Amino acid sequence: MSYTRDVWPRMRLTASTTLALVAFAGNSILCRIALRHATIDAATFSTIRLASGAATLLLFTVWTQRRVSHAKGSWPSACMLFLYAVPFSFAYISLSTGTGALILFGSVQVTMMIGALRSGERPHPLQWFGLGLALAGLVYLVLPGIAAPPLSGAALMALAGFSWGVYSLRGRGAANPIAQTTSNFVRSVPLVLAVSLIALPRFHAEPTGVVLAVASGTFASGLGYVVWYVALPGLTATRAAVVQLAVPILATAGGVIFLAESVSVRLVLSTAIVLGGVAPAILCRERLALGADHSV
Repeated sequence: MSYTRDVWPRMRLTASTTLALVAFAGNSILCRIALRHATIDAATFSTIRLASGAATLLLFTVWTQRRVSHAKGSWPSACMLFLYAVPFSFAYISLSTGTGALILFGSVQVTMMIGALRSGERPHPLQWFGLGLALAGLVYLVLPGIAAPPLSGAALMALAGFSWGVYSLRGRGAANPIAQTTSNFVRSVPLVLAVSLIALPRFHAEPTGVVLAVASGTFASGLGYVVWYVALPGLTATRAAVVQLAVPILATAGGVIFLAESVSVRLVLSTAIVLGGVAPAILCRERLALGADHSV
């Protein structure tokens, strides 16, 4: 009986973590499919994605908690969510799936590291090395050359990553992260609607594009965050950060499978450099934290 009790939580943790990572990579894949084939414009994709994500989270929150009045969202966090989602969509007009995911992921992790520095953390030299290596990998990816991604798309995705990093920093320690995320999604909808109104002359939405945007909002975003928050209690902060290293790899694989995208040597090397810098920095942070705990 005890064996069964031990196995079930592990299976649940593995399944929820895997589903969340696939969902996060799925956002890149779905967006790239929609925009590469011009089945929808970027502004409309963003609006449908956030609106359907807000609806999904709202229904889930009401269903599981019966009320949402205690949600502690904020307009600054909603603005960060908006500044993540809109540049994310516009960036994928020109970026390949794997390249966009790597720039996004790398920018998020670098932003989180810088946020730790600003909060007063004193990093180990290995953490400084990891941060520098991750930045070098991103710089190498966008250096001028035949294999370099468009600078405008890379800059937009870096902005998306920075915004998501700030959003994550603002949400640390939330008592009810699902309710908070729901509130922020709902608040972001009027912001992204304003972008759609501004871009109305370029409006274009085929049924396929709408379905992809709804799937991105409902499954890859809304339900993706739900299963991620189910997994988080079973993960240390370091393990949660480390498992996310798989997202750019999964996104790249999805781009190859669903869009027949090629994988350049530059992308492979950049991925190795960025992940090779982020992983030891995260693991070093956990060792330092454990050392501090043991010294108390």
